[in-house]
This record gives sequence, C-alpha cells and structure tokens, in this order.
Amino acid sequence: MLVAQSIVIIDDLLTRQRDFGVILNFIGESVLLLTSENWRQVLSQENENEKNLLCLFVGEVSLRGNSAELITQLQIQHPDLALITMGNYSHDLASMGQHSVIAQFDGLPTYSQLTDTLHRAQIFQHQKRRVNGFNERRETTLFRSLVGTSRGVSRVRELMAQVADKEVNVLITGESGTGKEVVARNLHYHSNRRDKPFVPVNCGAIPHELLESELFGHEKGAFTGAITSRAGRFEVAQGGTLFLDEIGDMPFHMQVKLLRVLQERCYERVGSTKSIEADVRIIAATHNDLEKAISEGRFREDLYYRLNVFPIEMPALRERTEDIPLLINDLIKKIEMEKRGSIRFNSSAIMSLCHHAWPGNVRELANLVERLVIMHPYGVVGVQELPAKFRHIDVKDEEFFSIQEHNTLPNVNVQRVDERANVTLPHDDINLKEYLEDLESSLIRQALDDCGGVVARAAEKLKIRRTTLVEKMRKYGMHKKEMGDSNLTFARTGIF
Repeated sequence: MLVAQSIVIIDDLLTRQRDFGVILNFIGESVLLLTSENWRQVLSQENENEKNLLCLFVGEVSLRGNSAELITQLQIQHPDLALITMGNYSHDLASMGQHSVIAQFDGLPTYSQLTDTLHRAQIFQHQKRRVNGFNERRETTLFRSLVGTSRGVSRVRELMAQVADKEVNVLITGESGTGKEVVARNLHYHSNRRDKPFVPVNCGAIPHELLESELFGHEKGAFTGAITSRAGRFEVAQGGTLFLDEIGDMPFHMQVKLLRVLQERCYERVGSTKSIEADVRIIAATHNDLEKAISEGRFREDLYYRLNVFPIEMPALRERTEDIPLLINDLIKKIEMEKRGSIRFNSSAIMSLCHHAWPGNVRELANLVERLVIMHPYGVVGVQELPAKFRHIDVKDEEFFSIQEHNTLPNVNVQRVDERANVTLPHDDINLKEYLEDLESSLIRQALDDCGGVVARAAEKLKIRRTTLVEKMRKYGMHKKEMGDSNLTFARTGIF
C-alpha cells in the first residue's frame, strides 16, 4: 500500500525509466517504476488505493500489444489519472481521441515542463474526482504547498506529518515572511478538523481594548457601541482551528484570559456569565523570542508552556538558498495560472538572488517576482534587470557566467504556460546526469555526517536500504571499513 501519491512510470526503456525516476526523486516525488510486463499486476493491487496515484508516464512499450492498446487499457482501469506519453505517439493518439493524455514529450521533459505537467495532472485528477463524487482523502505526507527540498523545509514537513492529526497545541516560530500561516493552514487541512472553520487572528493588528471582544464575542450593551450581540473568533472556529498569529504581541491581561480558556476549555462573552465550550485547536505563531519576553516580564511563562506543546521552527530563506529556484518557479506558475503574465530568470539572475540576505524572506521574494512580471512581461530577467539591492554579481561579467561553476544551483528555467517560449540555457551545456550524481553524492555525505558515519542510520535518514547505500558509497568512491562486529561506517577525508 502506497503511503503518498506516487507518479507511475511505465517504460520498457529501462535506462530512461531509471534516469527519470532519479529526477523525480530529487524533486521530492514518490515514484513507482513499472514495465509493460508487470504494470497490470502492480496497479491492480493499488486499485483500491487509487487516491495514492497522481499520474502515469507511458514510454516505450515492447511487449503485449502496442502503445495505443496499453493507453486504452490504462484509461479504462484508471479513468481518474492523467496520462503523459514519452515517445512518438502522435499518430496512435490522433486516431484514438484520448482525452486523458494531457501532455506528450519526445523524450524526457525539461524541469519547467515537468512541474507544469504535474500541476496539470493534479487539476485533471481533482476535476475528474469532483465530477465522479470521489471523496479524496488528504495525505499528511504531501504538503505540496510547502516548496523546497532543503533540509530545513524537509524537517518542517516531517514535524507537520507527525502532529497534523493530533489534538495538541502547536507553536510556530520564525522570522516574518517565512510562511508560518502556510504551515498553520496545512496543519488544519490535514487534521480531523478539516471540514470545520480555520479562523486566523492577528493579535498584533487588533487594538488591545478590542481584543477580548474579538476573541470571545460580546452581548448587546456590554460596552458603549455594542448595539447587537456578536460571536467571537473562538465561537466562529468551534470544532475547527483558531490560528493566533503574532501571539507575542498579545497584551498581558489577555494572556491571563487565554490561559484560562486553554486550561478549562470554556469562556464567556463580554457582558455575559454563560459559559461556552471551547472546542477548538489552537495554533499560535510569533516572530518574537518568547523566552526572552518571559525573562523581561512581557509574556506569561505558564501560557508559553501551554502553547508550546509541539514547536515548529520555520527556517529563514537565507538558510535555504537552494530552494530559491524552486520558489521562483512556484511563484511564477501561480501568476501564470491567474493569467497575470509570466517571466523567466536566467542563471545569472538566479545566482545573484541566491546571494541576497532576504530580510523579508519568502514574502520579499514573492513581491520581487510580481514587480518584475509587471516591469518585464514575458521577458527574460538578467542581473541588469534586477533592482540594485539584488545585484550581487557584476553585470559586466554576466555574459561569461557559467552555471557549472556553481554546481549547488539547479538549472531552472521557467516557461510560459503555452510552452511556446524558448527555454534559456546556460552558455555552457549542463550535464544533467553528472549534476544529479554530484547532488546525490553530496546528500549522502551530509546524511553520514549527521549520523556520525553510521551507515544504517544514514540509510534510514535517506529512506533507502542499507545495502543500496553501501552500493552508492562504492559507486562514489567512499571507502568502507568494519568497526567492531556489526557497526559499518565509512571513512572519508578523516571523518568517521
């Protein structure tokens, strides 16, 4: 049984199948590799769990019928799944009129084509299941709206998967603009309260004297101006999730009242003595250092421990610069979906942005992309088109810039939705296979470093078999040596 939505690849060209699987794994997707011999048996086992499948890529078919027959069978057995072909299928499909084939590629798709195709596959699946009345279950391991593959974001996803369906309070910390509300909404969406309201409250944006009424509601005549009774945010969120943003800005007297609600699970409207049950889950967020606020007497220690049952810390964008190309792609894709234009960044501009400090984090990046879409519609942005403060590469040297000199940056080019725009490549061609091998080798070294060189723990961290990791170590020239009777570690550059 699959634990997350998988992308299925049916291809008898095993080299392409393997390479494509590696690419999809590196962008965080779960992959199921099949051939024309075993696809029927494997997919029939997953038929009752078809919600775990996203789309099917069909490549070379050499056994049991031609490609057209295979696609027909796939559409009959899996009508809710989008099909993508890799190869010369135009003649077969033209005669078949297959509407679930959403894309066709002569070979492996480019990065931008791939991300666009996966997004269209999700839309196709959602529309088909909505028409068919399919009750799609949300998987807590997906969190597709959290863009990035860095260790910081991966750690956040792991924590979210652990706590999403638990009835505990969560405290999200991190700088402004890092996406704390995105995490809060994901936690609600993947919880048992998903069908009830998600109610956000910015505790720093509401005047202190009105915050109690805003949270708990009031009765008619409770104070000057209270001409009617009004439900508070706790009441509106009944059965759902209440998101208290900027909890560090809550006035001290309201902290006492909130603590009582968390302890007794009930409250009263302002001007009333009738208790109302508080059946809500509390998710709080702040950019402040609450422990420092406690030492300064600005925040109650007992409230802090009530809220901080399960902490999640959001990494700053400057700490995960490897995610910037992916974030740019995602932001542009959203702008294209809203039909507000499009834009592309060349490799020099992306590298320059990776050197920026980003005090405003993802929010600052989103604002920059929107501004450039307005200033350079459907254009290609280089370093010279960036605002001055984002130029961290000498404009004179831009034409000589080579992406291969900075192999920590993926080659990301953004296409327009109609796919008629030419993708800008670096001046020196990039060897995708070598790049992926370098990236895989780097990730393995990081995992070994994090696990003190213990191969079994590193393999668990990488979610691969220990024997597979041993083979990969041998492939990349990392020498192994036996430590004791059963502990296998690797010695490389003097680190054990």
